[in-house]
Amino acid sequence: MKELILYLIAAISSLIILGYSVHMFVAGLVSPETERLLIIGACLAGVLVIGLMAWDVIRRRNGGHG
Repeated sequence: MKELILYLIAAISSLIILGYSVHMFVAGLVSPETERLLIIGACLAGVLVIGLMAWDVIRRRNGGHG
């Protein structure tokens, strides 16, 4: 259970940093609506990657091969 809490903290903080880094990169270069869409897209991609990593960890712990 403690492990799950640490994973959640790491995932949430990673998504916050990802969103902020997109903001820092494009702020002032594009319209606010476009910036918001880019941040949402980057965070959704981050959620997908984190989900795939979590799935892989669960699969490896259960001894699965596919």
